[in-house]
Amino acid sequence: MVNDKIRNIVILGHLQSGKTTLVESLYSIATGAPKGSVEKGTTISDYTAEEKAKMTSIKSAIVPIVYKDYKMNLIDVPGSDDFIGEAIASISVVKGAVIVIDATSGIEVQTVKHWNMLKKKNIPTIIYVNKMDKEDIHFDNLMDSIRTKFGKTCIPFCYPMGHKDEFDGFVNCVTLKARKYNGKECEDAEIYDEKKAKTFELHNTMIEAVAETSEELMDKFFNGETLTKEEIQTGLRTGVLNGELTPVLVGSATKNIGLHTMLDMFIDYLPNPSDLAPIVGKTADGKDVERKTLNDEPFSAFVFKTIVDPYSGVSSIFKIYSGLIKQGQDVYIPQLSKSVSISQLFTITGGKMTPAQELHAGDIGCITKVEGLETSMTLCDPKNIIIYPKIDFPTAVYFKGLVPKTKQDEDKLSMVLAKIMLEDKSVEIKRNVETNQQLIGTLGLGHLNYILEKMKNSYKLEINTEDVQIVYRETIKARATGNGRYVKQSGGSGFFGVVQMDFEPAAENNFTEEVFGGAVPKNYFPAVEKGFFEACEKGLLAGYPVIGVHAILKDGKYHPVDSNELAFKMAAILAFKDAYMNCKPTILEPIIKIVVTVSSDVVGDIMSDLNQRRAKIIGMDINSVGNQKITALVPESEIIEYVNDLKSITQGAGFFNREFNSYEEAPQYIQEKLIAKATKA
Repeated sequence: MVNDKIRNIVILGHLQSGKTTLVESLYSIATGAPKGSVEKGTTISDYTAEEKAKMTSIKSAIVPIVYKDYKMNLIDVPGSDDFIGEAIASISVVKGAVIVIDATSGIEVQTVKHWNMLKKKNIPTIIYVNKMDKEDIHFDNLMDSIRTKFGKTCIPFCYPMGHKDEFDGFVNCVTLKARKYNGKECEDAEIYDEKKAKTFELHNTMIEAVAETSEELMDKFFNGETLTKEEIQTGLRTGVLNGELTPVLVGSATKNIGLHTMLDMFIDYLPNPSDLAPIVGKTADGKDVERKTLNDEPFSAFVFKTIVDPYSGVSSIFKIYSGLIKQGQDVYIPQLSKSVSISQLFTITGGKMTPAQELHAGDIGCITKVEGLETSMTLCDPKNIIIYPKIDFPTAVYFKGLVPKTKQDEDKLSMVLAKIMLEDKSVEIKRNVETNQQLIGTLGLGHLNYILEKMKNSYKLEINTEDVQIVYRETIKARATGNGRYVKQSGGSGFFGVVQMDFEPAAENNFTEEVFGGAVPKNYFPAVEKGFFEACEKGLLAGYPVIGVHAILKDGKYHPVDSNELAFKMAAILAFKDAYMNCKPTILEPIIKIVVTVSSDVVGDIMSDLNQRRAKIIGMDINSVGNQKITALVPESEIIEYVNDLKSITQGAGFFNREFNSYEEAPQYIQEKLIAKATKA
């Protein structure tokens, strides 16, 4: 496959807009294979048990097709926000996209999110208005909405045909040729008289847009000269590649209406690898280096997806950024500082791998069972090392405790979680040593439920979930003195340790000594320090770890025979307990920094909701697409279910990231509840 005949195209859009059906139909057209059905669980891209059961895409799937000698790697991406990581990873390696809009629903939440992601990366995009064959579709109104939301660059390259409100085909506004659906397929037809005026108006709009792509064409246009077919084609391609034009197509994926035109436009308007700007990476010593997507460049590739199968193992899917890769070739993995031999090379279609001898720059391939290889890692020529930037995946925002149902499940859990994290970089796994909870962090309830189902279906692992136990802290607000006396003498070697210590608030726990005259020998200072830190493990208010205390050893006594390290350690613990309640102890709660991104029309609702959660707003900003970014500090206990509440407030449009910030004093009513709970326990 010559690399200028490769196209990599991500298929995006809201849930249930028809993306998978579109991919299935394009595959059927290109291969002649029978078309699969989402409802029957027979599509190529929805191949997992979970996707078949839910009849919706959960993981991205690569479906390559060959059409008119062009190889097109279609990537079907889930439309749910719970799986936005799949879209982020796919968008990171493609330079062409289709956004599918359900004509019956119009522009939806995820449509806008996907559009913004594409524009941020300057990816040439085609909009496909699907389900035009349904009832009560008003295309002109929908087109107005598209141009309002996405800009005046969106121009219908096709216009729906049909008498009155019926839809039976479309006119290609570039070629001025009509295609009519005859009940089985589309065939050439005459443009209906009532559609001619609108069609020619749109055609002239495109010609004017083409003229604006160069001064030469602009002069020709204003002089009343007719642009040639080649000039129109070149101008439209330039406009699409530069983001100055976004073609809007119409049709029905289930009936294959508009799909041959779409395939032709993939060839005509979306970039081939040689159109792409050089890709920038780093050398081993951190210097910038570029690679062009050409076969004669040194080999380099980027792993953007990992699939873990309990039987066949780990498969790493990569985009070739430069050069060629052949079976048997040695490649270097900079992040692992090792070379591996490519014993087997594959292309991948849904869940099926096909052996390949050689793959070219710009193509997508797959290798298996390379130990240590993960998503976001680079493959390259051992003599020309390059490291590409990692994918910036969203952080986990929804945490739950995992509770295995049986001892056997518990034994398998760690191994299965490691595989889950290898496959999905948006998942966070951590164990809270204080509560002994095994925690899993995901992007939302749907994301979590999918992982639990996968554990059950793929690994036969039964897991219950529980709420996260918030980890509080205790600290002190005043200085006080404590005395500790640990003396046990009953003949022979005993225990003798006496200390006087001051405790005061500090930035962090630390120990110093101000002993004079050898009241406590220096060799016992470490034991006193150890006793202090051990005492801090459990405060006396509610049993939480104590932080922010400076302990000062002031005085003490020792016995030449009975004193030992254990005695002074225990004496320090007793001194801590003696002083603690006089130090005005208090309970601290964990504070999380969140950055909430929402449209400006719901900012008031978000601010009101955050205030009810005891949040402190510390910043507001506007991002590159005009959405508001609200930065706030909020108690962790107030945002356990925030991802679900935020979706409710914003109808699914809002999202947020989170990170631990600090501990702050909890309100008195919360402290009283925690102390009462600890007392009962």
